[in-house]
Amino acid sequence: MRKKIVAGNWKMNMDYNEGLSLFSEVVNMVKDEITGTQTAVICSPFIHLHSLAQLAKGYDKVAIGAQNAHQAESGAYTGEISAKMVKSTGAEFVILGHSERRQYFGETNELLAAKTDTALKNGLKPIFCIGETLDERETEVHFDVIKKQLVEGVFHLSAEQFAQVVLAYEPVWAIGTGKTATAAQAQEVHAFIRNEIANQYNQQVADDTTILYGGSCNPKNAQELFEQGDIDGGLIGGASLKSRDFLDIVKVFN
Repeated sequence: MRKKIVAGNWKMNMDYNEGLSLFSEVVNMVKDEITGTQTAVICSPFIHLHSLAQLAKGYDKVAIGAQNAHQAESGAYTGEISAKMVKSTGAEFVILGHSERRQYFGETNELLAAKTDTALKNGLKPIFCIGETLDERETEVHFDVIKKQLVEGVFHLSAEQFAQVVLAYEPVWAIGTGKTATAAQAQEVHAFIRNEIANQYNQQVADDTTILYGGSCNPKNAQELFEQGDIDGGLIGGASLKSRDFLDIVKVFN
């Protein structure tokens, strides 16, 4: 049975004290309000990771993740953070291939495959992002784009390795724009992704893979999205910066 996950991506927001304050609110709300088996994952800037991991101890419904990690184990890469460093903070997850990393930092499928390998080697669970731009959707090549991202980014993994990966579908045109794919549009792509996993591995692997929706998910639309058969949670941006909004999304799975 696949896991239900709601992951908050703080992006480049929250100074150190602001982050601790927000996370403390989230932890207390999870403790008081979450009755299901879902997991809330907070993916914070690097400066928060260790402190948040310490605060999360004892709460099995809360986990910590980074927003990126370098593909090399170590070396002369000034300003970068390795997967080993991330793991040493107590973080369990790492976001890889977010559309903003692909767009602003030129991250390719080949690079992301290497990052995925290094993350797994160091015991991190990648939240691997895939998705199409508005132009790719309007020209109806979005399925080809997503398949290519899967094939070149994660389908080199063994079934055992792939079992550690969480996928996140990001319609790039719906990130930070206020636009959201309809529940039917999101479900169509999630079902396509799951079918591609079944073709690459087998149906059991596909059925066990958690696939998140990551495109302007908020408390108003989360219920309809999460009711879809192939949507197992969300990768939440703006709404994760408000504890009440984030918890209302997590609570959909209660």
